[in-house]
Amino acid sequence: MAKTGHKLYLIYDQQCPACDFYARLVRVRQSLGTLELVDARTDHRFLPAITARGWDIDEGMVLKVDDELYYADDAIRVLALLSSRSGVFNRLNYHLFAAPARARVLYPLLRAWRNVLLKLLRRTRINNLGKTGNERF
Repeated sequence: MAKTGHKLYLIYDQQCPACDFYARLVRVRQSLGTLELVDARTDHRFLPAITARGWDIDEGMVLKVDDELYYADDAIRVLALLSSRSGVFNRLNYHLFAAPARARVLYPLLRAWRNVLLKLLRRTRINNLGKTGNERF
């Protein structure tokens, strides 16, 4: 995992209000470094590596820690483990997602809710995998 002073990157869709809310509230322990929020719609420096793994950025956020990439439920689990325990949100985040089994169950439920929200908001997909007919939620 991360060493002191290293940057961590959270790559996600900032047009998703739920994702953006989560990303702006989560805090990593100061001893690890800083968490940089990366909008997958405008900052494409990480998308080639994500796409090469076959990961659909519309279906999961990506956490980059040093040279490691974590996707979807793994990303949220690692982020929970690296997060500070200060504040109600970060304590709740840790208790909900630090266990792999809970993260595997909860993440798809949250993603389904997110997809409904983005459909209601008429958002387009990032579609980094270039799937035909996959422009809207």
